[in-house]
Amino acid sequence: MKALATLFLISIVPVFSFAAENVFGIPIIDLSGETDRQIVVDREKGQYLGHPTTVLFEDNKTMLIVYPKGHGKGGIVYKRSTDAGLTWSERLPTPESWATSREVPTLHRVIDAEGKKRIIMFSGLYPTRMSVTEDDGKTWSELAPVGDWGGIVVMGCHIDLKTGPGHYMAMFHDDGRFLTSEPKQEKPVRFRLFKTLSEDGGLTWSDPIEIQNSNEVHLCEPGIIRSPDGKQLAVLLRENSRTKNSHIIFSDDEGKTWTKPRELPNSLTGDRHTGKYGPDGRLFISFRDRTPKSWQSPTAGDWVGWVGTYEDLVSGAPGQYRVRLMDNTKGADCAYPPVEILPDGTFVTTTYGHWVEGEEPYIVSVRFKLSELDEKAAR
Repeated sequence: MKALATLFLISIVPVFSFAAENVFGIPIIDLSGETDRQIVVDREKGQYLGHPTTVLFEDNKTMLIVYPKGHGKGGIVYKRSTDAGLTWSERLPTPESWATSREVPTLHRVIDAEGKKRIIMFSGLYPTRMSVTEDDGKTWSELAPVGDWGGIVVMGCHIDLKTGPGHYMAMFHDDGRFLTSEPKQEKPVRFRLFKTLSEDGGLTWSDPIEIQNSNEVHLCEPGIIRSPDGKQLAVLLRENSRTKNSHIIFSDDEGKTWTKPRELPNSLTGDRHTGKYGPDGRLFISFRDRTPKSWQSPTAGDWVGWVGTYEDLVSGAPGQYRVRLMDNTKGADCAYPPVEILPDGTFVTTTYGHWVEGEEPYIVSVRFKLSELDEKAAR
């Protein structure tokens, strides 16, 4: 393994020394200047590296990462860490077909009814394709279609279902361009949210099942979280028309039926929500800060996080505090962020962004504990 040096100082940004109230109604904590928390995963001069996804093994040390050489498309880069993301390997060999990826790759750990573990990687648009490893990433199959359908950020989230061993649900969206081989984009544009199911440990997937569609609110890029008692599923959704806040839906029957979408508070408005529970049961959710046209965020376009409880999601409360993880220097082109949690309570969240003004984006992870954020919020 080749250790990479910790990221050098990217930019001088103020660190909030007080719990500033703002459009979110909760304090903002700024970690963007704390370069000791930042690990460079990969960087290539003149090359756009974007949209990573990670998988942490059961040993809580081995981590895999994939990301495209390009903005949401391009050949897939693959690396491995054996120390929970502190250092990373050189780029590893990949199947030939990975160079033909047309969209954001997503990794998922799945286990079948017999206990066979595998990792699956999806590549979207039309048709949705999947690559599989059954030896923890030493060898991979070529990308192959999972059916006669496609989608955008396909299988962007997944969850194991209580309907049976080896049962999984994945979710994605489409706007008419990629669901079938013949684009059927309506005017005005209609966004559709889909689920797809597997009952064999992720080897095969059902045709997409629509759960939401609208040309008034553009809900997409689902991120799924199970309630602490395991009885409910919550899905946070990007709102792509930029006229409303992000939304949330709930299911009490393992995804068979869903509540009507409702807006999330300002504090959770953004794109591509990914969350995990900390040791004390609080949630950390990482996302890109995007706001409706009607109001402005002090961290607009940056990589941010949110700390709160599942009950905050249910009740619509703003949460405990927001975190600016890194300062993105170009528009809102950053942060499709995977989140991992280690046994000692360390969160490892990773994404791409324009971290140096005028340079192409590259991949960085940030590490912290909620107790450290609590101390900053209390100042």
